[in-house]
Amino acid sequence: MNKIIDFKHGQAAHCENGVTSNLLNFYGIKLSEPMIFGIGSGLFFSYMPFIKMNGIPVTSFRPLPGVIFKRVTKRLGIEVKVQKFNNQNKSMLELNRLLDQGIPVGMVVGVYDLTYFPPAYRFRFNAHNIIGTGYENNNYFISDPVMEDIEKLSKEDLLKNRFAKGTYRPKGKMYYIKNLPENSETENAVKKAIKHTCKDMLTIPIPFFGLKGITTLANQIEKWPQKLGEKKAKLYLGQIVRMQEEIGTGGAGFRFMYAAFLQEAGKLLNDPNLYESSKQMTLTGDRWRDFGVLAGRIFKQREKSENAYSEAANILRDIRIKEEKVFKDLQKIIKA
Repeated sequence: MNKIIDFKHGQAAHCENGVTSNLLNFYGIKLSEPMIFGIGSGLFFSYMPFIKMNGIPVTSFRPLPGVIFKRVTKRLGIEVKVQKFNNQNKSMLELNRLLDQGIPVGMVVGVYDLTYFPPAYRFRFNAHNIIGTGYENNNYFISDPVMEDIEKLSKEDLLKNRFAKGTYRPKGKMYYIKNLPENSETENAVKKAIKHTCKDMLTIPIPFFGLKGITTLANQIEKWPQKLGEKKAKLYLGQIVRMQEEIGTGGAGFRFMYAAFLQEAGKLLNDPNLYESSKQMTLTGDRWRDFGVLAGRIFKQREKSENAYSEAANILRDIRIKEEKVFKDLQKIIKA
């Protein structure tokens, strides 16, 4: 048995953006990764000391996995089907049924047992997005946007990753596009998305999210050496850098991607003010990189300054000021 879909694979910096872009492209809706990220209101920040991973507070630079795809398809008026399974055999029968109809299928999988990943890139993360594009005998063809070409996975390996164990088990989750609107109003989707991102970053009253969350993290970092001790403080700081620079595209990378989105939005909406906001957002990305470099030096014990933690905290405070201006400017631009 075999069924292979003629599917154009494209690489991306972030898996969910890439899968969404590649799926839409298959149906003739051509949107870049930055445009997907922007329409999905993918830019966010949260510092959650009440949720810990390996004993360290969680810092995130994006909304929950799956939210970008959900927002993009909803804002563009695209009907999708999302399924989860308790039975592994049923999950594969349903996958085969859709592939037999020529329908590419998005799937949420674990990363640790992806055999086409180099060993150094495998870790316990159960929210990676891929697309099934066909099967032949016991092998499945996989479009993974972080890879250069379409890859192959055995049925056994695909099942192992679709039903990966650990935190946030994917439970065979898969999704696909059912129906497309006659007209996809990208302009309105872009405006709604920018308003949503501004609201998330500026107005959430809880001090762990958006710009308030950045200030909270800055205040906490300054206290860590005395409160936690040097060894634990470095571990906490190292985890932030990991989330910023290694998981997806993180803090700085997402800022650069959002800047690219604003540039495209400026062209789409014929609004030069968005070009200026794009430039300002790029500068905030630069500052996130400055923070990452300093935090990395502290973690590796290469930073000799006695005030290093305060300096790192002050970079975050500067970021908060710069980003606040960007988002307030965007609010004015979109209302105009």
